[in-house]
Amino acid sequence: MNYSWHLILMAIFYILSGANHLWKPELYFKMIPSFLVYKDFINFMTGFLQILFGASLLIPYYQSVASSSIIILLLLIFPSNLYMVFEKKARLGLPFWIVLLRLPLQIALIYWAYLYVN
Repeated sequence: MNYSWHLILMAIFYILSGANHLWKPELYFKMIPSFLVYKDFINFMTGFLQILFGASLLIPYYQSVASSSIIILLLLIFPSNLYMVFEKKARLGLPFWIVLLRLPLQIALIYWAYLYVN
């Protein structure tokens, strides 16, 4: 199989990001909006799905559905990025400009995944 470097990079990005959700869950609990309950479950599923979808990008049969699923997941977690903008304790000590930068970055990640939807 011949994969482009950017597809491999995207797969690695989601696999590592998902693994980080499982290795350091307390980091992500602060980013989950306070009105949501079951933060453990939300964080676990987000991490698990990122690993699953990232790995699935490397299986040609599942690449399109994995890319579509990543887009849906990114849309579902977008409120957490907005929460970080409006709730200082959710910013994890990051400068405000980096928190703001996450919003267009999320759009770029959606576009990146869209490139692999057939």
